Amino acid sequence: MVIRPIRVEDAEGLLDQMAQPLVVAFTGQLPSTRLEGRRQWVEHLGPADHVFVAEVDGRVVASAGLHVQRGKRRHVASLGISVHDAFQGRGIGRALMATLLDLADNFLALRRVELEVMADNPGAIHLYESLGFQVEGRKREDIVLQGRYVDVLFMGRLRQP
Repeated sequence: MVIRPIRVEDAEGLLDQMAQPLVVAFTGQLPSTRLEGRRQWVEHLGPADHVFVAEVDGRVVASAGLHVQRGKRRHVASLGISVHDAFQGRGIGRALMATLLDLADNFLALRRVELEVMADNPGAIHLYESLGFQVEGRKREDIVLQGRYVDVLFMGRLRQP
């Protein structure tokens, strides 16, 4: 496995990864996303967007991003991650998270990293808790999961001084 910064030419692999049934189910992604939209998303990443992909045998199988806020929240970043269905449970998500948290702590000196996760995703919640994230709140019936409304949890991690 290789973890590296995203490139525009990763758009097609990213589209495949993001169209997987579990990725669509447990993220805000829609199965109707097209290649051009994914390419534009990559092209429009700014200097505060730190996005990495994981490759296995030259194939993009996961992606994760750390998005640093501005102004009075410049010490905070939001985090998002997804792993191709066929590659879940292999430590790829943990490795991407470790890459982003190392960047947050040791290069950007961020104080806080936050994320949102569906309350019906115990595997992801367990991973995040094992990396120091804590549940800080809940948005009731915030997102649709397989035709029903489910809660979304706010989770945050504070870097210890």
